[in-house]
Amino acid sequence: MNTEYHYNNLDQFVGKELGTSQWATVDQARIDEFAHCTEDHQWIHVDPARCETESPFGTTIAHGFLNLSLLGGLMMKMGVMPSGVSSLVNAGVNNVRFSRPVRAGSQVRARVWVQSVEAKGEGRSMLTLFAQLELEGEADPVLTADCVAFLYAQTADQ
Repeated sequence: MNTEYHYNNLDQFVGKELGTSQWATVDQARIDEFAHCTEDHQWIHVDPARCETESPFGTTIAHGFLNLSLLGGLMMKMGVMPSGVSSLVNAGVNNVRFSRPVRAGSQVRARVWVQSVEAKGEGRSMLTLFAQLELEGEADPVLTADCVAFLYAQTADQ
């Protein structure tokens, strides 16, 4: 079996784990930036003093959609785009589940498996990756999702 993760042999990776990303810190500054960008300033995310006394978590927590957004970037950094591909275009996310909060100051990382690959003709394939965001020190993931992307094969002139 050719073990190189390449556009031409993606079917060999279906059901296999691609690996894990590096750890990323979800600190209050990152949470505040996300709140600013999305205009979601709910106190449970941006008010550490109030969270200390009123939140069941004792501190602020990251937005669920911040965690989902981090998943995409972590996956790209770890190399989910196979060789032989000129571009990868996000086609959606299915079956997203947020299972636990991410407290400010926590470390998270992505773990990814190839779920399926479907040829779409003309040098295009649809790749579905099962991904989870792991929280350092915890056995269960904080979120799981099926991430779908279109892959475009490199042409001879690229």
